[in-house]
Amino acid sequence: MNNFTYHNPTRIVFGKATVGHARKYLDPQKRVLLLFGGGSIKQNGTYEKVLGGLPTPPVLEFGGIEPNPEYETCMRAVEAAREAGIDFILAVGGGSVVDAAKFIAAAIPYRESDPWDILEKGAAVNAAIPLGTVLTLPGTGSEANPASVISRRARQKKLAFIHPRVQPAFSILDPETTYSLPVRQTVNGIVDAFTHVIEQYMTYPVDSPLQDRQAEAVLLTLIEEGPKAVAQPRDYNARANVMLAAMWALNGHLSCGVPGDWSTHMIGHELTAFFGIDHARTLAIVMPALLREQRKAKHAKLLQFARRVWGIATEDEGAAVEEGIAAMEAFFHGLGVETKLSAYEVPPDGTAPIVERFRAADARLGEHGDLDADRIEAVLRACA
Repeated sequence: MNNFTYHNPTRIVFGKATVGHARKYLDPQKRVLLLFGGGSIKQNGTYEKVLGGLPTPPVLEFGGIEPNPEYETCMRAVEAAREAGIDFILAVGGGSVVDAAKFIAAAIPYRESDPWDILEKGAAVNAAIPLGTVLTLPGTGSEANPASVISRRARQKKLAFIHPRVQPAFSILDPETTYSLPVRQTVNGIVDAFTHVIEQYMTYPVDSPLQDRQAEAVLLTLIEEGPKAVAQPRDYNARANVMLAAMWALNGHLSCGVPGDWSTHMIGHELTAFFGIDHARTLAIVMPALLREQRKAKHAKLLQFARRVWGIATEDEGAAVEEGIAAMEAFFHGLGVETKLSAYEVPPDGTAPIVERFRAADARLGEHGDLDADRIEAVLRACA
C-alpha cells in the first residue's frame, strides 16, 4: 500500500427533512450568495425550504448555472458577488452548481490575472470564500471533495482544479430532494459515480484489500440500487443508497494508499468540450474501450472486477476479463446510456482534433503514464 495523508473536513448532514438545516451552519453575520441552476429548486419546493432555514434572506441570488458550468457564467456571478461583498456561498443543486461555487469562491478574491489561469495555468489559490452545499443531484461527489471542473465553450476546453481552500464546509444530503429529477439526470449521476470508483480501483494491485473491498461495495451498491432509483423515483431507500454511494465514490476515501488512473475523465472532458455530450455519457463511451486498450496493464484488477463485482466464474482469465467489461457495458445500456460515439452523432473522424490536442501536449495518461496520443487515438477509434 502507498503512503497517504487523508483529511476531509466537510460536515455531511444526511437524511430526510434536512434541507432547512443550513441555518445551523451559517454565521448570521455572513453575506450569502445563493447559487443554483436552472430553477428547478423553485419548482420542487427546495428553494423555500432552504430560505426558511437561513437566518436572513441571502444577500444575493444567482441562478442559471449550466450542467457543465461555463466560465463566462461563473464570472458574471463573481462580479456580482464582489459588488455585493459576499463572504459565503451556499450552492443548492447538483455537482455542476457545486463545481461552479468552488471556482467562484476561488475567483472572487483572485486579482492577480484572469481567473481562468487557476484552471489553465495552475495559478495559486491563496484565498477563497467559504462555501456549503445543499445537494439535489448526486453523482459527482463534489459535495465532499476539493475538486472543480469548469468549461469554456468558446475555447472548447473543460478543465479542472483541486484545492483544499474550496472544500465545502458542510453539505446537506436529503434524498427526498432527488425525487423530481428527470430520469436522464438520475442515470447520469449513477454512471458518473460508478466511473469515479473505477478510476481509483481499476489500476494495479498494491496490497490494499480494504480499499478494494470498499470500492467493490460502492460499485455493487450502484449496480443494485441504481436501477431501483430509476424505476421508482420516490423509493427513498434506493435514492438514499445512491446518494450516499455517489458521495463515498469521490470523497477521497477510496483513493487512500492506491494509485489512480483518471484517463477516462481526461478524454471524456474533451468529448464534452468539443461535442457537448453529457459528462457521464462521455465516461460510459470511453471507459469500455479504454479498459480493453489497457487490458494487459490492468489484467489483475480487471480479473478481480469480473470475479468479485460481476460473479464471473469463467476459468479462462482473458475471457473472464472481457465478460467483466461487457457486463459493465450492459449495465450502462440497461440504464439507457449508449456507449458509442455514433449514437451521439459524432462522425468517425470527428475526434481527430482531440487526438491532436493530446499530441501537442505530449500527453501521457494513466497510472503508468503509458497512454500516449497514439493509444488515445486507438481508444477513440474503438469508441466510434
